[in-house]
Amino acid sequence: MANVEQIADFDAIIDARAPAEFAEDHLPDALSMPVLNDEQRARVGTLYKQVSAFEAKKLGAALVSRNVADHIEHHLMDKPKTWRPLVYCWRGGQRSGAFSHILREIGWDAHRLQGGYKAWRRHVIEQLVLLPQRFDFRVVTGATGSGKSRLLEALARQGAQVLHLEQLAAHKGSVLGNLPELAQPAQKGFETSLLVELSRFDTSRPVFVEAESRKIGRLQVPESLLEAIRVARGLRIEASLAARVEFLLGDYDYAVADPAWLLERLSHLKGLQSNETLEHWRMLVAAGDFAALVEALLTQHYDPHYERSQSNNYASFGDAARFATDSLAPGALDALATQILATSA
Repeated sequence: MANVEQIADFDAIIDARAPAEFAEDHLPDALSMPVLNDEQRARVGTLYKQVSAFEAKKLGAALVSRNVADHIEHHLMDKPKTWRPLVYCWRGGQRSGAFSHILREIGWDAHRLQGGYKAWRRHVIEQLVLLPQRFDFRVVTGATGSGKSRLLEALARQGAQVLHLEQLAAHKGSVLGNLPELAQPAQKGFETSLLVELSRFDTSRPVFVEAESRKIGRLQVPESLLEAIRVARGLRIEASLAARVEFLLGDYDYAVADPAWLLERLSHLKGLQSNETLEHWRMLVAAGDFAALVEALLTQHYDPHYERSQSNNYASFGDAARFATDSLAPGALDALATQILATSA
């Protein structure tokens, strides 16, 4: 048996759970080698409940044996005798026990994760309470369309430590923020990704992060992280309206290319904007006047909401260092990043 603190001591981490469990969340860099697939797991579970534990174990043993044999034949035949894998399942019980036993019988020094995935999940929850308090966050604020996410990427290219929450959440953090053909991760998977990122940072250096709401799409930002960000020092990007419109037309080119999707997303603003306003915006979509639509969305919806939200939730919003720009082109964002790093010691 091995515990969560010993994970780094192994050559590979094998997730023996079903694919659906793996898809929701898994240990970092884990390899999915299910001893029962989703359909087989359901069959064994049904047999256990409706017939008997004995009959379920017989079927389970036959299926597990075939699946483990397949994994060994197709994925593990090239591993040397010195290879040390760590195997886990939901609780560190029968599934990982069966897999690790076979691997040990072959001659590999295979271990089970004590407590299984549940132990890992407890570790994630505990660390996401503790870790955020250790960092000197620098919060990037600015009205919608100010290129904050792209600025974070420019800062990262210049060697800064960056926590890119929207990238981890696969969402741009607004009603139009759903990324086409890219689903958001599950909440548990998002939190594991957060822990991995935070664990990489040097506590002696600042960490740049965008000012976010409690939710990014359907994902919740952990409370301890949100609290640490909201009291941190801030910097504010003050981009001109024209620069923001131009930037958003490029950044949301997929929305411009799919008016039906855009109209569906705009319908989510019903109740927040008058029917007359929404109808006018729909007419702009129909006319293909996307520049006018973006300007209207910014001035009538996003800007008033953002100003209220940031001033209420971020302690440094009013006193944040300000960086003005009339361009959000890549070169201008690189120049902004250089300027920010020069003044953020």
